[in-house]
Amino acid sequence: MSELKTKATTESVEDFLNSIEQATRKADGLKLLKIFKEETGEEPVLWGPSIVGFGKYKFKYPSGKEMDWFPVGFAPRKQSISVYIMLGNADLEPFLAKLGKHKKSKGCLYIKKLSDVDEDIFREMIRTSINLVQSKNQ
Repeated sequence: MSELKTKATTESVEDFLNSIEQATRKADGLKLLKIFKEETGEEPVLWGPSIVGFGKYKFKYPSGKEMDWFPVGFAPRKQSISVYIMLGNADLEPFLAKLGKHKKSKGCLYIKKLSDVDEDIFREMIRTSINLVQSKNQ
């Protein structure tokens, strides 16, 4: 199996977010930075060129292979904001029913703009994901 390309960097998260040209996406990125910092108590780390992650843990594939990854994070992409939450479908579904406008794929949620979702539900999702990862990695 090839080596993971997305790794933690020492690049500035704030510089990255401030370099976003689209005004709404930049504002949402800066607000997400604040929300994630408040809910995780972790400092942000830029993973690869465009993912902002919070915390670190050993993710273990079913094959047994392990890699360093982050429990929660986001990436302000051109089309939408990708949100990375480490919750399985059973844990995630109750939140999604109340979250607001979003799309879901296997590994993340997609949000067009932060104002489309309920911030309290979003914050609860972050806390739940962090607690779940911490409980599994003790």
